[in-house]
Order: sequence, then C-alpha cells, then structure tokens
Amino acid sequence: MKNKCVLVGVTGGIAAYKICALVSSLRKTGNEVHVLMTKEAQEFVGPLTFQTLSGQRVITDMFSIDFVPDVHHISLAKKADLFVIAPASANIIAKVSHGIADDMLTTTFLASECPKVIVPAMNTHMLENPITQDNIRRCASYGMHIMESDSGYLACGDSGRGRMPEADRILDFLEAVIEKDRYLEGRKVIVTAGPTQESLDPVRYLTNHSSGKMGYALARAARNAGADVTLISGQCSLQTPVNMQSVSVTSAADMADAVLSRSDEADIVIMAAAIADYTPAEVAENKIKKQEGEFALGLKRTTDILQELGRRRRDDQILIGFAMETENLLANAAEKLKKKNADYIIANSINEAGAGFAVDTNSVTIISAKEQKKLGLLSKDETAEKILAYCVKGEE
Repeated sequence: MKNKCVLVGVTGGIAAYKICALVSSLRKTGNEVHVLMTKEAQEFVGPLTFQTLSGQRVITDMFSIDFVPDVHHISLAKKADLFVIAPASANIIAKVSHGIADDMLTTTFLASECPKVIVPAMNTHMLENPITQDNIRRCASYGMHIMESDSGYLACGDSGRGRMPEADRILDFLEAVIEKDRYLEGRKVIVTAGPTQESLDPVRYLTNHSSGKMGYALARAARNAGADVTLISGQCSLQTPVNMQSVSVTSAADMADAVLSRSDEADIVIMAAAIADYTPAEVAENKIKKQEGEFALGLKRTTDILQELGRRRRDDQILIGFAMETENLLANAAEKLKKKNADYIIANSINEAGAGFAVDTNSVTIISAKEQKKLGLLSKDETAEKILAYCVKGEE
C-alpha cells in the first residue's frame, strides 16, 4: 500500500504507543498520514510524537483556531482513502456505531466515505461484554472492517482477548482492505509455501533453503484480490498473513495430504513450496551415532503433488507450479509444464542476482503453452501481483 491518504484515529488506551510504529510504517511506504487524537489519547502519547512521525499537524481539538480556508474535518474526510481507528476503545466503538460526532475524530469519521477499519483494544471483560459485542456487530453491519484483537497478557494484568495487534499485522490488514480490484472475489485459492522437512532420526532432518517469502507474497496478493485463501506452509519463520486460513505442515507427505484433500474445491492452486523429491527410506527410532567410515543414506521418492494435481484437475481449475533450476531453466520449466499438465510454470533461477531463496526480490519467467513472459527484478510482493494478474486476467 502506497500513495494513499490514510487517517489514523487514536483513542485513549495504553495500546496507543503501538500506533507510533504503524504511523511510521505507513509514511515510510509512501503514504500521506494524518493523525486525529481524542483528549484521552493524549494522556498516553503526546501529539508531538505523532506529528514528528507523520510529518503532518496532529488534529486534537475541534474548536482550535485554524487558518486553513476550508472546514478541516470535511476536507480530510473527502481526501481520505482509508480511515483506521486504533486502538479503538469501547467508548469510541459505541460512539461510531450510533453515529455520535462530538469531537474531531468522530466528526471526521462520520463524514468520511472511504473504507473504515476498527481495531478494538481493551480489557477482555469490556471486549466480551454483550453491549460492546453488539456495537462491534453494528459497525460491521454498516460496512466497517473489524480487525480481531489478539489474545495475551494485557496491561491491566488480565490475560485474554483484547490485546492490540502489532503494527505489521495492522498494516497487513489495511492492505487487504484498501485493494479495489477484487477480481478474485468469490474464488478459492490454495497457495503452498516454504520448505518441507524429512526426518532422518529424532534429531536430524533433510530440508532446503526456502524461506517461504514468495509463497506468502502470493497468498497476500490473492487475498488482496478478494480470494478465499488457504495457505499451506512448511516450517518457516514468517508470520501468517491476516484474513486467510493457515495450515502448517512439516513433511512432503504432510503437504500432499493437506493439498490433495482440499484441491477439489479450489479454483486456483499455486504450488510455490519447495517440496522434497526424496525422503529417507527408513527413519531411525534413535539418534544415528557417528561411526568410522562412510555412511550411506537410503532415499525413496515422495508423492509428486503437482503431477497428481494435473492428473485429477477440473477443466475450469487454474494450476500454477514453480520450477527452480541451476541450469537450462527455461527448457526444464517448459518440459515440466507439459509433464505436470499445469497451466503455468513460474521459472525461477537461483543463479540470477537478487532472485531465489531468502531475499525480498525475485526475477521470474512465466511459462505457458503459448508464450514465455519474463518479469524484471521486482519485490516478491510485486512479482506475486504480476503473476496472478497475468495467469488469471491475462494482464501483462
């Protein structure tokens, strides 16, 4: 998300300090950010902090002298592409759910016609109070987007729901809301990501260098386009994007079970995971001890999930595979396209600078039966967006 005008409403609560990171991230990614604070919010974080982070004057008082020759709350409301209230206290949720406009934040919020996001953060008992829950449902019924609170230790000493999500999670949620081209609305998408781990004994396993970044970027891109996404991921350090079903797997056999048991209902399957082709023929019950001389490891083939998907696929199902090679990339990828009965193979060279494992950029070639489309060096998020647009909409 960039080049947007984002209004951030901050209300009274200890979680207000987390919004400093959100405002900073929004500005760093190229957005114009305006912060509106309630009187109570200023008891937790000073306006000067948000002014410094946003680069804009913080709006705190509805009746302060303002030399801007327009009605400020109306001009901001018209300009906004997105309005988020975080933390959203029980009080502010009650107000906006009933159209009360008694300060600058609520007045601007009521006047705004852009997408609106509410991020509740409060004591568990306040959040779960039927009155608060009714107010949240009322907000949702008016088209506001509600981000669920996290669970954990709260500042009041209780543990439970009501904890403020971290800034990166909120930003991820906002990206899904702001996307206007919902060309995958109503369609189910499966994305696989990350490495698999094949146990050798209780201590060791065979794996690869996949970080999962490309697969997670594809899952986000599909979600942002309106899809109902299931992300099936091997073990990696990435946080699951919001608003999608997540399935965690370990081995290639786990991945096969998870994908093949769900594939019949999917409109699009994207196999971006780095799945082991071989697994130990036998898994030792105890740790294999070091011995003199060489050690030979017996391996057996794993299920070729992409090939099985190609065999059983429906005519209206789109199947996208990945090929990572160290040599003869395009020829091997084209052969894989035919052998697996896929619609597209994304050819990914490990030798090209800025592409491959662990990095945030990639350079791929989309291979179909008709043509080969090379994408330049892009971020993995941009690469994912272009892959989906090309494979689903035919856009270059």
